[in-house]
Amino acid sequence: MTADEIHQIGLKEVARIMGEMEKVKTQVGYKGDIISFFDFVREKKELMPFTEPQQVIDNFNAIHEKMKPNLEKLFDLKPKTPFEVKRTEAFREASASAEYNQGSVDGTRPGVFYVPIPDVKKYNMYADEDLFLHEAIPGHHYQISLQQENTALPSFRKTIWFNAYGEGWALYTESLGKELGLYTDPYQYFGMLSAEMHRAIRLVVDTGMHTKGWTREQAIAYSLAHEAESTESITAEIERYMAIPGQAVSYKIGQMKIRELRTKAEKELGAKFKIGEFHNEVLEAGCLPLKVLEAKIDAWIAENK
Repeated sequence: MTADEIHQIGLKEVARIMGEMEKVKTQVGYKGDIISFFDFVREKKELMPFTEPQQVIDNFNAIHEKMKPNLEKLFDLKPKTPFEVKRTEAFREASASAEYNQGSVDGTRPGVFYVPIPDVKKYNMYADEDLFLHEAIPGHHYQISLQQENTALPSFRKTIWFNAYGEGWALYTESLGKELGLYTDPYQYFGMLSAEMHRAIRLVVDTGMHTKGWTREQAIAYSLAHEAESTESITAEIERYMAIPGQAVSYKIGQMKIRELRTKAEKELGAKFKIGEFHNEVLEAGCLPLKVLEAKIDAWIAENK
């Protein structure tokens, strides 16, 4: 894709997601504009119910339990590598993000979803369902563990990483929330939209700075106008995009490619389409360049027609 194509996709996606956000705002009866609604969600006391760090961990484990019956319907392949949710260690918690740390290739060390809880009383849970899908199950834990456990792959392919595939898969799994029995609460669905908006903005500002002459300040202003991250957080993000051109656009482009391939398979295979088989096809060979993944899915569709 050209930088301009990516820029245009970004503008379109930002507009689409903003429309979805407006619907949630209306649904919960909020009367102000969307930017003030972002702050309303972040400051809403009911979304900060925890008094002990363990309650945050318990909530993530409850999300996992809630979706287990539907995971069976969506996934035939499940990793053998154990999985756990842990609080981020105190020495790095103040500046850490929630993250996934993969298990060892031999499966003796579990995959761990780390959650920073520097101040439990200010911990807002509005995006917890979305976060768990991306960082844990069926996002990074499923994809990375299945790749590492696959004995058919040569060693270098068990640990290889293509960002558009790996982060694209994790972002795609955020959109599976409703199919997995989640996002029944409008605020949790809004959490998913906020995370997707963050990735869509990147398409606009990254290409804007590197190919359209945008300044750092222009990129910061665009982000501030479309999401409710703090100025400090957005500034750090923009400087990341300045330092690593193109890296941040891979999340959304990868997600959209996997979604596009799923829609194509559903349309062409009709009643023969099985979601579990499609996910197997996407996951079984580990991280691939998107072009290779597309060829693989096209061949699978042709075989099954």
